[in-house]
Amino acid sequence: MQYSRLKNKYAIAGIGYTPQGKVPGRTAASFHAQACINAAKDAGVALQEVDGLLLYRHFPPVGEDIETTAFTVAEQLGIQPAILGQEHYCTRNGLPQAIGLLESGLCNYVLISYGDNARSGKRSFVKEVIGEQATDELAAYGDMSTLAKYAMLARRAEYEFGTGAHVWKEIALAQRAWAQLNPIAQMHGKPLTDEQYENERMVVEPFRLLDATPVSDGGRAILLTSAKNAHRLKQPPVYISGIGFANRPESPYRHVPGDPYSAAAVAAKQAFQMAGVTHKDIDACELYDCFTYTVESLLVDYGFCKANESGAFITRGRIGPGGALPVNTSGGMLSEAYFMGMTAICEAAMQLMGRAGERQLGERTGTKAPKTIVCGDNGGVFQSHCTLILSGGIQV
Repeated sequence: MQYSRLKNKYAIAGIGYTPQGKVPGRTAASFHAQACINAAKDAGVALQEVDGLLLYRHFPPVGEDIETTAFTVAEQLGIQPAILGQEHYCTRNGLPQAIGLLESGLCNYVLISYGDNARSGKRSFVKEVIGEQATDELAAYGDMSTLAKYAMLARRAEYEFGTGAHVWKEIALAQRAWAQLNPIAQMHGKPLTDEQYENERMVVEPFRLLDATPVSDGGRAILLTSAKNAHRLKQPPVYISGIGFANRPESPYRHVPGDPYSAAAVAAKQAFQMAGVTHKDIDACELYDCFTYTVESLLVDYGFCKANESGAFITRGRIGPGGALPVNTSGGMLSEAYFMGMTAICEAAMQLMGRAGERQLGERTGTKAPKTIVCGDNGGVFQSHCTLILSGGIQV
């Protein structure tokens, strides 16, 4: 692998949070700006030193908001970065782009930020709900949302491998249990029972409402720099030990659950190989969880279990507090906040920095203290994927 020379060469040096959940009266750009300010401050880097700004994802404005662009956010920050970028599609290019900018020498400090007022603005991911524009040509057959596409694949996995609500319930309950240890989680103070999950209404079969992530207001940002720079900054560096990236640009109805050549499987293999670790070396997983089934699918694609073994492997006792393989320890998008892949990446960094409070892995939660965490960032409907192996406590 030619890019294995990048192992532990770059690091996350700062993390920026904002108020989250339902935060009315805010623009998406304001969340981006606040998250960026807090990430730079967290790292101990002056904003004027930031020479790269990448917005994680573009969304159409909701409510009375205006269009959010990288220019808008940079202007609010009062900075003049050499490189500005904004992803308009659901691919997962931010981290590879940031590493490329650092490796090329074009940038020394790169911010990646996410911001949205989706909850207050009532953002819908079903275009047919808000207008006459169809999601795509499959709308003519009743396939009118991203949710429906994931549901179709979950149903196929249910038929072929015997998964279903008995597995997804374990994921929903485990992540909700983690959220009870996270005071900023949207679902903090709202524990979930088996009965509540089982009695919840269906939204698109086989998914119940609790199988799908709610939207959030708020923002997140991370500051990336070289390991050499990070070692001199305020926070313990979180090193990028492995990274994998892959795309499977096919319509979702062509995808097959458990495919060894899926984007997630290919990206994970690259990341594990680069980091030189095995599954036994992984202390926790912070995975993309737009739906409960997504977590199951990624655990399978990453090689933690086989598709027909997920029912026995994925239990709240294993992936919840006190478990041998903690998963989505902030509550994830399902129970903490919907900031796409930034939810998982920021949580992994906080855990490896030892800054996760009551949910901190180790003695406090009856788990192993973390040294190596795998993150997964999924794009589209399993069509794009970035896998990260993050490490803490390394001397470089």
